[in-house]
Amino acid sequence: MNAMYRNTIAHLIEMSPFEIEPDVQITGRVPTMASSMFLTNKEQGDWAEEIVLNAINKNSQEYCAIKYGRADSLAAGDPGFADFYASYIAELNSIGKKPDLLVYKRDDVPEYYDLDDDAFIRNAVAAIEVRSSSFLANRYSSFMDNRTREAESAILQIQQEILSEPYASLLAEKSPALHEMIQSATIATFRELNFRRRGWYSTEPLRELSELLKSLKEQMQIIQKRDYLSITPKVEDLALVNRWIQRFGVRHCYLQVFFDKAYVIPFQDILAITSDPKNEGVVFSIERDVKNQGKTTIKINVQVGKEILGRIDMPQHRSALKELERGRLLFYVTFHGGRGYLDPAVFSQEILDAG
Repeated sequence: MNAMYRNTIAHLIEMSPFEIEPDVQITGRVPTMASSMFLTNKEQGDWAEEIVLNAINKNSQEYCAIKYGRADSLAAGDPGFADFYASYIAELNSIGKKPDLLVYKRDDVPEYYDLDDDAFIRNAVAAIEVRSSSFLANRYSSFMDNRTREAESAILQIQQEILSEPYASLLAEKSPALHEMIQSATIATFRELNFRRRGWYSTEPLRELSELLKSLKEQMQIIQKRDYLSITPKVEDLALVNRWIQRFGVRHCYLQVFFDKAYVIPFQDILAITSDPKNEGVVFSIERDVKNQGKTTIKINVQVGKEILGRIDMPQHRSALKELERGRLLFYVTFHGGRGYLDPAVFSQEILDAG
């Protein structure tokens, strides 16, 4: 199974449109200063990892999860951070990116184990990369559904106005192609259409038509935006995850934790989905954002994954501060408590049998 899994992942990496270099060597300057946002995001990520760890260990009699990825509390600007960072880069270039958690059969975990023992790592049945997101998934879904319905209703109303007189004749005269496009459009095609907004001001009807076209374009932009929460692997991590898999042969998955539920998707599925250009703009997009340090990130609709924690109890949150060596204070948020409720069937199908 391990050899077959390695070969499958290696083939998908080779076929990826992102031109992934399996032998890439990571370089870069040592970060010199942490930020409040970075520390808060790190705290949130640590909390999410703890939620998944406890959910597995408290709800599975046969399997257990153990922490594996780096959990150092050092941040940029701390004494010793440069050495820590150099060690981390060397690790990435040697064995790849360690997943946050490893899952074992309980009987296969001795009282004392060594996470530097390759044989012990290879004995894991699954590896989990935990990602976190600052959303309530249910609230987001409800909001987006309502916003989309309102935008669709507005589009149909504006379309009807534009195609009524005197606007229909004016538009047909000024821009026949745009008139034909709007006349034949449906809600489905409005999701794909685009046009350059025209501004006409010489008469009152033309000014009103221009405003209608402006409103139509605004509502079209709403239904054309990505409206789903996502599982978020970074593109640069794909080669590093593959490197780890090629060394240890353990099935790997991503698990995205929100503040009310969590979703999981096998790494193999991430590669397969993103290799099909028909899926881009439909179930995944490529973006850069501040939360991921501006790095190119794949955002896969969580609904492609499976809901593995159907409920999460909210944690407590508290203000904290960190004093840097030069006396600068960073204020950030810490998270404590909460509980995740594991779906045993999804755990078995998507993690234990991933890939």
